[in-house]
Amino acid sequence: MAYDEELAHRIRELLADEQGVSEVSMFGGLAFLLDGNMSVAASGQGGLMVRVDPETSERVLALPHARAMEMRGRTMKGWIRVDGEGVQTKRQLASWVRRGVQFSRTLPAKG
Repeated sequence: MAYDEELAHRIRELLADEQGVSEVSMFGGLAFLLDGNMSVAASGQGGLMVRVDPETSERVLALPHARAMEMRGRTMKGWIRVDGEGVQTKRQLASWVRRGVQFSRTLPAKG
């Protein structure tokens, strides 16, 4: 499944005022990086991937439409998958994008 191009466009609009944004095809989706650190992605499996503080992962997983991200059968701590139903409105998507941006900004820039 290809990523949702409309979702990618909506993410792009939300990140328009952020500095250091780049887009990279990754994991069958389109990842949005801030100063080289992945923040969010329109997932190739549908929905959104969001990078969060690993220390808050369990609390974030309690939110509606959120689940742990798995790769090759392993749970990826600090990564959340949000089902498409959880990013239908601008408000829903903005909340998740903001969460990913906030954590990514705590990481050192990659050159």
